[in-house]
Amino acid sequence: MRARLAFLPVCLALAIGGAQARAASPELSMPGAAVLTREIVEEAGSYRLPVGPFRDGMIRTLRIEGRIVQQAWRIEAQGMTTLQILAPLRDQLVAAGFNVLYDCAAPECGGFDFRFDTRVMAAPDMFVDLLDYRFLSARREGADGSGDYASLLVSRSGARGYVQVIHTGDAQINVLQPEPAEAVPMPAPGGPAADQPLDQALLRQGHVIFSDLEFETGSAALGQGPFASLRALAAFLAEDTGRRVALVGHTDSVGGLEPNTELSRARASAVMTRLIETHGVRPDQLEARGVGYLAPIATNRTATGREANRRVEAVLLNTE
Repeated sequence: MRARLAFLPVCLALAIGGAQARAASPELSMPGAAVLTREIVEEAGSYRLPVGPFRDGMIRTLRIEGRIVQQAWRIEAQGMTTLQILAPLRDQLVAAGFNVLYDCAAPECGGFDFRFDTRVMAAPDMFVDLLDYRFLSARREGADGSGDYASLLVSRSGARGYVQVIHTGDAQINVLQPEPAEAVPMPAPGGPAADQPLDQALLRQGHVIFSDLEFETGSAALGQGPFASLRALAAFLAEDTGRRVALVGHTDSVGGLEPNTELSRARASAVMTRLIETHGVRPDQLEARGVGYLAPIATNRTATGREANRRVEAVLLNTE
């Protein structure tokens, strides 16, 4: 039986005469067995709706204001790809009168940077595989020139699919120039952050760069250490066994994407192994990913920039 998602009717008071405009309520039929894991409603909120990829340090967005409904769905999706989950939902939006503004898969969206500069519910309600997700934004015109907006974010983990839906009805919008992504302080040598401890950086920024790790050139072999950043992360995770962290490896742009992705994943896996075997971190609190050269933090045209791009980061997957 398909789970049905009804977008709640949305109304905004008009300035003239106190009249109200209402959006029709399209319904989405989720593929497979679906469970609503969380819903957040903002009666009068604002939302930066992505309408382009992460590029040159920013995402092109529309600032939307109105009543915002954000939902997370978990789907039993054995054998289904993210495209197979998204495609019928996209078709239903189009059939309901929405025009697609932007539609992308993880690498084209901007990978790591797009995901972390986009509104996403916290785990475990929503999970986003940095290498396997899809995003779509859409708009439906209103008769009076207003409109309502929807975005879909789809990913998967194992046999489960995850869908986040954000809907804003009859919204008044302002078209903004692209907004630069929030700058993340670069780590100081020998420590996870220049101005704050690792645990504070993770909670405030959502991710930190390990600046004291040592790898042999072109190798995934992690140096002997000891590394203060790994001790600090282990202590942070031991304080709350419900915390989960993704270790994400990055490379510079020298060489092809496939070998760089494999190298970055292998380095992240080496860090995970060290945390488990040496620092006693529980395996279920960690996962290792590699994104190759898809998420640079500096130019690859200089030796200094390439060195900065070769890194492993810790990404906090849940903060509650």
